[in-house]
Amino acid sequence: MVKVEKRKLSAGLYFVATPIGTARDITLHALDILTSADIIAAEDTRSMRKLLDIHGIALGGRPVVSYHDHSSEKSRNALIENVKNGQSVAYASEAGTPLIADPGYHLVQDAYDADVPLYSAPGPSAIIVALTLAGMPTDRFLFEGFLPNSQNQRRTQLQELSDIPATLVFYESPKRVAAMLKDAAEVLGAERHGAVCRELTKKFEQVRRGSLQDLAEQAVNDPPRGEIVVIIDRNRSDKNKDLDLDSEIRKALTHMSVKDTADAVAKAFGLKKRDVYQRVLQIGQNRTG
Repeated sequence: MVKVEKRKLSAGLYFVATPIGTARDITLHALDILTSADIIAAEDTRSMRKLLDIHGIALGGRPVVSYHDHSSEKSRNALIENVKNGQSVAYASEAGTPLIADPGYHLVQDAYDADVPLYSAPGPSAIIVALTLAGMPTDRFLFEGFLPNSQNQRRTQLQELSDIPATLVFYESPKRVAAMLKDAAEVLGAERHGAVCRELTKKFEQVRRGSLQDLAEQAVNDPPRGEIVVIIDRNRSDKNKDLDLDSEIRKALTHMSVKDTADAVAKAFGLKKRDVYQRVLQIGQNRTG
């Protein structure tokens, strides 16, 4: 077992990623900060105290204060004043990485305005875990968070996302996931591929993969429980394939020759090199013309 020791931290705000499920997913860096910080701020103080107890971190009289989405400007100013007075403040959301669909944005903005040092101890994120397990392209993805409650607004937002050449990532609640998947199948296409990832890193972790139509039906017949991330593949229409191809060509041309670009992109897309070569020449001429 690695021994974590208390050490002196420089004055500053330390944003600490915490486990989304398995408590042992926390990093040694995060444990060092939580052991050593003068003040610990948390979205959920009960969850934080439980995490500290699991890892044998004694508070030793140090305060654990609450900071969440509804905290006042006064609360932010108090944390910033602590840092100005030479103290180290560790902040953690209830689970995952602070600011990633979690509180902290306004605190960071005010800290920059006050010229307060900021540090991050990176770690778990449900978005990244879901992308890792879903089996869909990760070279480009868009995190959209929670879709609106209203069906009309949800469908409108899905339509706006339909042709974006990226893997789409959503958070969803068990109560709404069936309706969300039904709307996604109707708006984005029943055969479009997706994955429903639930309870990631926890005992009942599960990833369901299939068409949006199949996933919507499964969500009705066997409703998933727990915290859910929905992954939806990018639009695979010919139009979007062309957009992806051109994008990859442009990226490759920034550091490769025309010949090497054509070879690399043709292999990546499973196309004939001579066909891609002509497109590379055309894009190259447009860039220099």
